[in-house]
Amino acid sequence: MNRRQFIQTSSAASVLGFPAILRSASPNSMLQVASIGVARMGGNTMRSVASHAKVKIVALCDVDARHIAQAAKDFPEASQHKDWRELLSKHADKFDAVTVGTPDHMHASIATIALRAKKHVYLQKPMAPTPHECRVLAQEAVKAGVVTQLGNQGRSSIESRMMVELLRTKAIGKIKEVIMWENKKLNWWPKNMELRPQGDAIPEGLDWDHWLGVRSPRPYLNDTYHPQTWRAWFDFGCGELGDMGCHHFDATFDGLKLGAPKRVRQTTEGSSGALWADKRRVEFEFAGNELIAGDTLKLTWLDGGIDPDMSVVKMPSVLSKFPASGGFWIGEHGAIFKPYGVRPFVLPEADFPAEKYPRGIKPQDHYHDWVNAILAGKKSCGDFSHGGPLTETVVVGTIADRFPSQWLEWDRAGLKFSNLEAANALVKREYRDGWKIEGLG
Repeated sequence: MNRRQFIQTSSAASVLGFPAILRSASPNSMLQVASIGVARMGGNTMRSVASHAKVKIVALCDVDARHIAQAAKDFPEASQHKDWRELLSKHADKFDAVTVGTPDHMHASIATIALRAKKHVYLQKPMAPTPHECRVLAQEAVKAGVVTQLGNQGRSSIESRMMVELLRTKAIGKIKEVIMWENKKLNWWPKNMELRPQGDAIPEGLDWDHWLGVRSPRPYLNDTYHPQTWRAWFDFGCGELGDMGCHHFDATFDGLKLGAPKRVRQTTEGSSGALWADKRRVEFEFAGNELIAGDTLKLTWLDGGIDPDMSVVKMPSVLSKFPASGGFWIGEHGAIFKPYGVRPFVLPEADFPAEKYPRGIKPQDHYHDWVNAILAGKKSCGDFSHGGPLTETVVVGTIADRFPSQWLEWDRAGLKFSNLEAANALVKREYRDGWKIEGLG
């Protein structure tokens, strides 16, 4: 089968609703991947995917020529592009899949067009900044029939999968409450927060208009947005909850079979200007099920240096220092303490010896899982049917930052807040002229 026949067969399968089965190509063929956003986390994603023996990076796309030049040192044969729209419209026959590692505000537009071009997509978390964009991406993935993966790579870790199994098997009984905290240093917080009308000189090689993309024009300012401090700004990122929520929430969302939250509330001071609040306490309320002790489950998120109530959260004796990031699950017959990125500890320790912990969980590479799923014609472990609802839950929580102290009642079926019309203006955000995409923004 030559490459043109392979692409035609693959596309036909996608139209019928089946994944494009790449294993039908020659055993010696490579998965051709284009990477959009090739610096920092986008660069890490690109290189991690490229470490698979069956992957070849064939295109590099970034709005900053400096990023392209750095990536080209590792992938000198890859074509180079500045405009992802041109890449996907004029060169789509040159690749089978894309990785997307841009600032959050551009995730949905790039991934949607890639899905409509029937490309397999690896998308960094959060999937998108708004619930509407998350919903559209999940729907487009189904229509495309391709293999998708959300970049919450901790989902593939042994310790996270162990946590899911502990929750599913009711190791501490049904769960009554969950507390999560993320107090790492905000190394992405901008040094400059003065939005001066007179901009600074745009660095050579940076296309500032393309970086802004779907958002409204504004001056470039040093130490403000690009290259790594965009996450703190309301127009470009989702704050600390949006940054880390998809990682922290994943095992609970999966292990307790949670759906969308019934309501959310931020009890700390919120934000109203161009920046997100730099710390928050957010309460989520979920409907109960067979794994939850009551009619509802309360999940509390803390960040920005706010520690959990230590009269409630108990640390295992083997740990000498309280972790900056972690979670605590309170059950009917005990609790689970899990530092972020570390194995869970069931409490009381005397009631749960080592032999009771889940065994036989094999190591799994999140990036290779996506590639292997493409080659096998099956779902990845974090496809958009999981990543969409997960991210939607997280970004519903971020909206509470704009309406502190108020319960926001979430109507998932209607994709809206049922009690506060002002909050609905943030469920879907319009794209600027020249960047609008049908059905998206």
